[in-house]
Order: sequence, then C-alpha cells, then structure tokens
Amino acid sequence: MHRTTLLHEDYWKLRAEATWGNAAAGEDLVALRAENDQLRRALAGRAVIDQARGMMMVLAPCSRGTARDFLVDISRQCNTKLPEVAAAMVAAWEGNPLPERMRRALRRALRRLYAEDRRCDSPPGR
Repeated sequence: MHRTTLLHEDYWKLRAEATWGNAAAGEDLVALRAENDQLRRALAGRAVIDQARGMMMVLAPCSRGTARDFLVDISRQCNTKLPEVAAAMVAAWEGNPLPERMRRALRRALRRLYAEDRRCDSPPGR
C-alpha cells in the first residue's frame, strides 16, 4: 500500500482548489467540517455524561446502566438536555450550587431508586 504525505503548503493549495476551483468539492468540504464539528460536540458531551454517571455510581451505589437511566430521568423531569444536566451535576460536585429544579428531580429520582432497590430499604446514613 502506498501512502502519500501532504506538505503544509500542498494542503493549503488543495484546500483552495476545493473551495474555489470546484463547487462540488467545496460543498463536500463544508459538509465534512460540519460533521466534524458535530462529532466533536457529541464527544465533549459524552465525556461530561460519563463523568456524571461515575459520580452517580459512587453516590447511589448502582450499575452503570442504572446511573445513566438516573441521569436521563432527571433530564426528562427538568426538560433539559442530558449533557446540560451532567455538566450541572459535575459543577455541583465542584462546589457550584445545583439549580433548584434539578435538586428536586435528583431527590425524587433517588427516592425512586431506593424504593425499587430491594437490597436497600432506605438511603445510606438513615
């Protein structure tokens, strides 16, 4: 298999040709950039969701799937996107106050979790 390496100035020439010389290639380039941006945002959101999920697994000893369902439940109750809920949870862990609506949803979700879990009749510490 033959591999070609583009030099920095070749990259810019190729980019200029794609943008100005060929309309279809320019459209492809714009579409690829948009997709790349979308994937970057999705990965950034996923990282904070994974971090919040890990926090939930520690706070309310549960499985990974249960922790995700827990966050999704809070997201639905608050009518807020999952990455935003996860970011608020992580920020709360770092000392920022959790919005009141999310706090109430968190309490309700924890009560439901403990009620459903036959191994744990009440939250720890009670």
